[in-house]
Amino acid sequence: MNSLVSKIFLTHQECSDCPSPKVIQHFFEELLGLLFPEYALQKAKSEEEVAARLILLREQLGAILSRNKHLHQGEGKALAQDFFDHLERVFDWVHQDVDAMYAGDPAAKSKTEILRSYPGFYAISAYRIANLLHQLGIKLIPRMITEIAHSRTGVDIHPGATIGQYFCIDHGTGVVIGETTIIGNHVKIYQGVTLGALSVDKADADLKRHPTIEDHVVIYAGATILGGKTVIGQNSVIGGNVWLTKSVPSNSKVYYQTQIHHEDGLVTDRYVFKNDFDATL
Repeated sequence: MNSLVSKIFLTHQECSDCPSPKVIQHFFEELLGLLFPEYALQKAKSEEEVAARLILLREQLGAILSRNKHLHQGEGKALAQDFFDHLERVFDWVHQDVDAMYAGDPAAKSKTEILRSYPGFYAISAYRIANLLHQLGIKLIPRMITEIAHSRTGVDIHPGATIGQYFCIDHGTGVVIGETTIIGNHVKIYQGVTLGALSVDKADADLKRHPTIEDHVVIYAGATILGGKTVIGQNSVIGGNVWLTKSVPSNSKVYYQTQIHHEDGLVTDRYVFKNDFDATL
């Protein structure tokens, strides 16, 4: 028993400077509720109240960062100020994402429906907030925020990923977007899509391991796209269940096709690539 007590106490000492998951979740949910009143317990009654709540949240973030100096190279209050100085872009871009989800989903009856009930909105909002913290050089806390969304929605977006404007995730469950992924503007992806790495070697941690998705690409359910050198060209469509480890030029369609040979009943599968010609991948 004494050995177990010592081991447990050592873990508590090692984690003495770690930010509490409850504190991070509280900060994130309060911020999300201020930016989007659909998530707030009480709506702001004046611009003065909005300003006051922003100041309070800035002070909360500053205190979190000041208590966890090992997670960044700056000064806590200054980093918090920098975060809130750039928060307007997050607000604007998430509203663009909502516009993209509304335009891209015939089942959406209103933008309010998206804000209140779509997992894609929640996951993207968490990513946008976490990504801003990540860009400021803050460690761990951005991952904690995206993991809050991951546990709630099943959408796993690394805060280090680069995602452009008007991003749409439809349905969402099972989506994985890796750390060095680059996604352009007006991209739409469906459930079960993986934008991942070919190699999991720790020595490659600082390399670009995940694919690049250019503008106006649609990726359907279950597709897996792997590798840091893999580029999906603009205006392309990647069909469901496709597995790609090579680049695809612009204006392409890649899809999975089953063929039945009627004479012998043989069933074969292939990937079809369509651009200026048809070819089996």
